[in-house]
Amino acid sequence: MYQIVPVAPGEQQTAGGSPMKKKMSHEGRPMVLAGLLGCVLVLAAVVSWCYYSASLRKAQLLKAELLDLNKDGFIIHNMTGAVVFSMTFRSGTLDLDSCSKEGNILSCTQSDSGKLNFFIQTVRPKDTVICYRVRWEELQSKRSVEHAMAYNDSHWYGGAETATQYWPIRIQGEKEPEPFITSDVYSNRDAFGGILERYWLSSNATAIKINDSVPFHLGWSEKDRTLRFQARYQDSPFKPAEGHQALPELSYRVCVGLDVTSIHKYMVRRYFPKPSKVPSPEVFKQPLWSTWALHKTAVTQDKLLQYASDITEHGFTCSHLELDDRYTSDYGEFDFDPQKFPNASGMFDKLREDGFQVSLWTHPFINYDSINFGVAVEKGLFVREPSGELPALVRWWNGIGGILDFTNPEAREWYSSQLHMIKTRYGVTSFKFDAGESSYLPRQFSTMVPLSDPSTFTRRYTEMVIPFSERAELRVGYQSQDISCFFRIIDRDSVWGYELGLKSIIPTVLTISILGYQFVLPDMIGGNAYPNRTTGTSDGKNVLPDRELYIRWLELSAFMPAMQFSIPPWAYDNEVVQIAQKFTELHKTLVAPRVLELAGEVLDTGDPIIRPLWWIAINDEAAYKIDSQFLIGDDLMVAPVLEPGKQERDIYLPAGRWRSYKGEHFDKCPMYLTDYPVDLDEIAFFTWVH
Repeated sequence: MYQIVPVAPGEQQTAGGSPMKKKMSHEGRPMVLAGLLGCVLVLAAVVSWCYYSASLRKAQLLKAELLDLNKDGFIIHNMTGAVVFSMTFRSGTLDLDSCSKEGNILSCTQSDSGKLNFFIQTVRPKDTVICYRVRWEELQSKRSVEHAMAYNDSHWYGGAETATQYWPIRIQGEKEPEPFITSDVYSNRDAFGGILERYWLSSNATAIKINDSVPFHLGWSEKDRTLRFQARYQDSPFKPAEGHQALPELSYRVCVGLDVTSIHKYMVRRYFPKPSKVPSPEVFKQPLWSTWALHKTAVTQDKLLQYASDITEHGFTCSHLELDDRYTSDYGEFDFDPQKFPNASGMFDKLREDGFQVSLWTHPFINYDSINFGVAVEKGLFVREPSGELPALVRWWNGIGGILDFTNPEAREWYSSQLHMIKTRYGVTSFKFDAGESSYLPRQFSTMVPLSDPSTFTRRYTEMVIPFSERAELRVGYQSQDISCFFRIIDRDSVWGYELGLKSIIPTVLTISILGYQFVLPDMIGGNAYPNRTTGTSDGKNVLPDRELYIRWLELSAFMPAMQFSIPPWAYDNEVVQIAQKFTELHKTLVAPRVLELAGEVLDTGDPIIRPLWWIAINDEAAYKIDSQFLIGDDLMVAPVLEPGKQERDIYLPAGRWRSYKGEHFDKCPMYLTDYPVDLDEIAFFTWVH
């Protein structure tokens, strides 16, 4: 290292002991100080460089493929460098000095609250997909673990059936994380629904799947535009596995692909079970007729026989009649009320003779006034109080009783034997399995096999369907995609809007289809006609949904996998009967063959039968937001009228060549058709032209 000492102007250096030496003795001190200062600066520069180099090495250490980690969270980029996923650690921060990287695993052992097991493992399952296994496991603290996923200006889909259903998901208000468990959203409209999965999908070609072991709670923030993922055991129905401490763990997988459709296909094939067979083709082809909305609990033998006679008289076909609540004397019994059904055997003989098959309503409850309540107590068939000594009483919409413990093999066998008995005795074709949500369990309970996740109860209930699955229906599902039956969306109100109304049907069907449930039954045409929840007319005793609402509902249902009537078309007038005949025939000839073809593919792929527009328009921002149109497969697009008083609607045609049901050709797509005319007896649909 050279040090250059400047020479003052006019000075000359001389040899020997000249006066210059004396001058230097006085003026040399600043030179020495300058030299020392220079050394300090050089040393500081070296230290800074070393620190900078160490920081660079640490920064590199905290990177994985397309992922950057910091103490507060992590972000993921796509192949072009754009940020497509952001997660913030809300419950704590990482001590980055405790982090290390070995191969494809980035791990940390300390947070601001103590020891933890944190890692992100990068996995490349295929060339077009990269996944990250993320785990934050507390080793000392029993507090909650919470991560917040940002929206990143993308559109998100999935999660759960909800009472007010939007497509894509809308974050509204501030919601503290609540247990993400199956619930009856008809009775509790702020809860998560009876069909749910811990899976979300983004238009940014990212998807997240929360692990089964997590005591998972979900919340959100409209202000921060985040979904809040929380793991906790405190004040929660989740319980740690036997022999484990109540130390929360939040773990999940985030996968990034090329586009939204291909990443969803990967996730479904990797993480969702598939059905093993297609349910009865007849239910896809012919409408199902239920007694519920028409007769409610006042159904009788005479009313059922008259209903069947009217179906035939008005020229309609029927896959099967569904005898709903209530045909038994008390809830929890498995035979007919002799007062309401004085000759049940004769009734079934008559219906069979007239070409009708019949399914029966069933549920997991036995009310305390039923003769079977004492039997179930004696045999130990009920879910119990936490002590395990006494059966737990639960309140449901038809009273108070016990709920069968489907983790108990004896309870499963008893319930199944009761169903088989009534099926054999009367020639019943199948059953409508109602309820099954974990929200009907007591707040504190015990089961023969302990449930860490209350929604496992729902899974066990859905397994009871398997012997009857050909024509059976469920309204709940959790990890139940392999149950080969029809999944009914929760009861609809007879209204137009997004809260359990007509507008909610497409978003709900699309949502549960994305969750892997493809054999969808979209509830009863016109809704359930509940008093005070119906747009229509009432004579004091009976409520009739609005005529226009009924017709538009009928038209939409004709393009769903299966149709279900209850309030009959002849409750209105002959024109409605003719429209219904037209659309049941269109369903049978146009829709059902395509649906059955796609249903066969579900067994291998799990791909939806009813698909969003973005399925074929993967980079189309408009397609990501459309909630009133849908596809059947890739080549049949449907655009129903969902507004009262309208005989026109705006329609979006994605890229491609389309032919309308009127024979028009549209070649220069994508395009909007504004105020496209659709008469009251029509539904707009378009076929993709190859």
